[in-house]
Amino acid sequence: MEVIQHNILEEDKGERIDKVVSQLNKEWSRSQVQQWIKDGHIKVNEESVKPNFKCPLNAVITVEIPDPEELDVEPEDLNLDIAYEDGDVIVVNKPKGMVVHPAPGHYSGTMVNGLMHHCTDLSGINGVLRPGIVHRIDKDTSGLLMVAKNDMAHEHLVNQLVAKTVTRKYTAIVHGLIPHEYGTIDAPIGRDPKDRQSMAVVDNGKSAVTHFKVLDRYKDFTLVECELETGRTHQIRVHMKYIGFPLAGDPKYGPRKTLSIEGQALHAGVLGFIHPRTEEYMEFKAELPEEFMKVIKHLENNR
Repeated sequence: MEVIQHNILEEDKGERIDKVVSQLNKEWSRSQVQQWIKDGHIKVNEESVKPNFKCPLNAVITVEIPDPEELDVEPEDLNLDIAYEDGDVIVVNKPKGMVVHPAPGHYSGTMVNGLMHHCTDLSGINGVLRPGIVHRIDKDTSGLLMVAKNDMAHEHLVNQLVAKTVTRKYTAIVHGLIPHEYGTIDAPIGRDPKDRQSMAVVDNGKSAVTHFKVLDRYKDFTLVECELETGRTHQIRVHMKYIGFPLAGDPKYGPRKTLSIEGQALHAGVLGFIHPRTEEYMEFKAELPEEFMKVIKHLENNR
C-alpha cells in the first residue's frame, strides 16, 4: 500500500478534504476519494475525518492508497464488437443475450468478462464485479454502451448521465398502432409493489422521462424510436406498457402472444457523449441486428 503526505498550504485553507485530495492526482475521482475517507485511508494530523471536513492551514493529510482488489471474475475471449476505443473510453456494441456484468448466476459470459480479456485498464469506481461500467442495458437488449477505462473518465461520464446530456436513442417494436407521431412519457418508475422482481409506474418512484417518435406502422405493431432523458431500470419497457403499447417479445412486460423473437425487440442504436478528456461531443450508431431486421421485413410483408 502506497502512502503519500500533503501539507495544507494557504490556497487549500478552508477547502473540503475530498476536494483537496482529489486534486492531488487527476486519476483520483472525488467519489473515489470520498470512499477512501469513509474507509479510513485518508487522515488529517493522524485523525479520521469526514468528506466535508474543512482543511486548516499547515495540517498534514496522509493518504493510504489501497491496493486494487483482485477481481474474482475470469477474463474471457468473447470477441466483443468494439465500436470505439482510446485511452479513456470504450464503446461496445453488446449483442442480445449477453449480460453486462457478473451477478449471482452469471459469473461468466458477461460483457465484463470480455472487457477484462480485451484490456487491463478499467475504472474501479463500481467495485470488483462492475469495472468500467457506467450504465447498463438489459440482457436481451442489444446495442451501444460506454465503458470507462479510468476513474476520471468514469466520473465525467456519470456526471453527464446525471446532467441528462448523454444521447441515448433506441429502436423498438411495440404492440398496437400508436395514433400520433410523437410523444413524451413523464411517469415515475419504482419497484412494482405486486411483484418485487419487476418495475412499474408508481407514485413514489424516481423521475423518468422517455421521448418517442413513430418510424413506421404495420398490422397490429408500430416501429418507434425512443430517446431516454433519464435511465431507470427497464424504463422504455415499463413506459411503453404504461401507455398501452408494450414491447414485442417482452417476457416480463408484454403479452404472451407476440412476435417470434427471443426477448424484447429493443436496440440501443445511438449513443452520444462528451469525451472526458478532449471535451468534444462524439456520437456512435449501431445497425439493427439481423434478427431485428428479419422481424421488420416480416411485418413489412404482412401489413
